[in-house]
Amino acid sequence: MNKLLQILSLMLLLSIAACTEDEPEMYTIPTTYNFENVSYSGQTERLAMLSEMTTYMKTANTAGNAVSADRLRAMFENDATNAGFVQTYSKQLKSKTFEAQRAVFEGLFDDFETASQSTLSGSNGQAGVVVSLNGLKAYLMNGNGLEYTQAIEKGLMGACLYYQSTAVYLGSDKMNVDNITVAAGEGTEMEHHWDEAFGYLAVPIDFPTNTDGLVFWGKYSNGRDALLGTNAGIMDNFLKGRAAISNDDLTARDEAIIEIQANWELVSVGTAIHYLNNAIDDFNDDALRNHSLSEVAAFVYSLQFNANKKVTVANVNDLLIQIGGNSNFTEMNFYNVTEANLQAAKDQLAAYYSLESVKNDL
Repeated sequence: MNKLLQILSLMLLLSIAACTEDEPEMYTIPTTYNFENVSYSGQTERLAMLSEMTTYMKTANTAGNAVSADRLRAMFENDATNAGFVQTYSKQLKSKTFEAQRAVFEGLFDDFETASQSTLSGSNGQAGVVVSLNGLKAYLMNGNGLEYTQAIEKGLMGACLYYQSTAVYLGSDKMNVDNITVAAGEGTEMEHHWDEAFGYLAVPIDFPTNTDGLVFWGKYSNGRDALLGTNAGIMDNFLKGRAAISNDDLTARDEAIIEIQANWELVSVGTAIHYLNNAIDDFNDDALRNHSLSEVAAFVYSLQFNANKKVTVANVNDLLIQIGGNSNFTEMNFYNVTEANLQAAKDQLAAYYSLESVKNDL
């Protein structure tokens, strides 16, 4: 009997030991992105580069201010002369942009330059600055009503920033890497990749408690948060995932990745619906309607770059055709849209993401 008890006790101890090895120990998830060995300076540089590009592009909203395609291309590539930037940067936007879409932006730069040279007021068939009915807003648009600044800025938010975070850095190639060797200032290779994904969100480490100076995706997440809860949906999971990696809890890491991808996708679709609502409200004002639709097109276009997206690329193209008559930015025509088509696009987007209850409030 004593031998039997000894054998049973030994088996119990071995079972407990096995469970301990398989299950990560409990650990604390911090409330801010204040981890050891964090570095995402490259992402911070690219955010600043896109901010400078946007500032330059907006100068074309004043009639007579032409923009240079060469300068925009130099900013996109950050060529050897560092042409066009106020600050000096060591990174590049082009190399991080979805490869098949790089030529799309370079084509937009050329078209932008041509449109900005117009000295006539913009209208259907005529490139130029279009002024809102109340005289308070003015936007440089092509003859189809596309506002190049919005298409390029928001398009790069999707094809570069969003793509790099949700599809590249949170993807299997960047996550299935060393998580043992710690590099001073950067952590393990896996930790560093996670931090770089976080960097593209463009928020302070104590977001969403701190919302000062938000730009790009952080700004739009905050804008949709009241109805969609996107701030916590993204930030809490970046915190959870980073803590999980540091404690070798890859199951929790993968859960966090799914939540980040889903909530970030909600930011894009929620913002597209928001601007569709604006376009419908301002339907009779060419400047305001076309400005909003240029944003709609760019945020819908961006949906394709999430590796775990709910829609297909075909769905995205169908939505763009419904919104502007074409899936190509330069072939869209926002002067020919109908309220019925915009409402149908809004309804379809809401249906894809189960947002019917809030679609009119976004």
